[in-house]
Amino acid sequence: MLEVRNLYKTFNAGTINEKKAINGLSLTLEDGDFVTVIGGNGAGKSTLLNLVAGVFPVDDGSITIDGQDVTRLPEHKRAKFIGRVFQDPMMGTAATMGIEENLALAYRRGQARGLRYGINNEERKLYREKLAILGLGLEDRLTSKVGLLSGGQRQALTLLMSTLKKPKLLLLDEHTAALDPKTAAKVLEITETIVRRDKLTTLMITHNMRDAIAHGNRLIMMDSGRIVADIRGEEKKNLTVQDLLDKFHVESDRMLLSE
Repeated sequence: MLEVRNLYKTFNAGTINEKKAINGLSLTLEDGDFVTVIGGNGAGKSTLLNLVAGVFPVDDGSITIDGQDVTRLPEHKRAKFIGRVFQDPMMGTAATMGIEENLALAYRRGQARGLRYGINNEERKLYREKLAILGLGLEDRLTSKVGLLSGGQRQALTLLMSTLKKPKLLLLDEHTAALDPKTAAKVLEITETIVRRDKLTTLMITHNMRDAIAHGNRLIMMDSGRIVADIRGEEKKNLTVQDLLDKFHVESDRMLLSE
């Protein structure tokens, strides 16, 4: 579903601030893979997601989604393949519009957007059903302005919007990092439910090692713009936080020596 081949990205090339963010990275996600991504600050995690989403152009390499080469496609044209939830709960929704209006825009993804045709009762029924799954009572607040919702409610709504029309690829960029622990756990629970139910191919960045271990069928560790570990199957099921810390130190030292 996602194939990244020999990807490179350098910021501020040729200056004192040059930073090699992605350095010859290759990655393949099969249909339905739920991959968690961890790594230290500056490892290249968010840059990888931004390259896949088309926010930044690649310096070299290729990106293919569901068999289609999207390497040179601009972000807005790539959006029809991708659902995305950002770290900031304020992004991804229109604060001055109602919950149902936000959902209607998401529901019309890939079509000519706008609300001039209005929202019919059949659509409202669908939105209520989808919102009820969140368990936050939002199904009874369809006309409430999104700006009045809490951060956790907005993030859950953004998650629902990004998956309302099943995307080829779901990108989660530390989407619980700005939430308190209880709310973050709830949003992760909702994430797991939606991803499993719809068998969504998902790439989730997190700084939380426990979350990285608990969710998904694969765990990828990044360092200095490269993938240094790809853990799956029984190895991932039996993984502990200490195992992950030990592995990170070993791989970081190895990367340092290889430089």
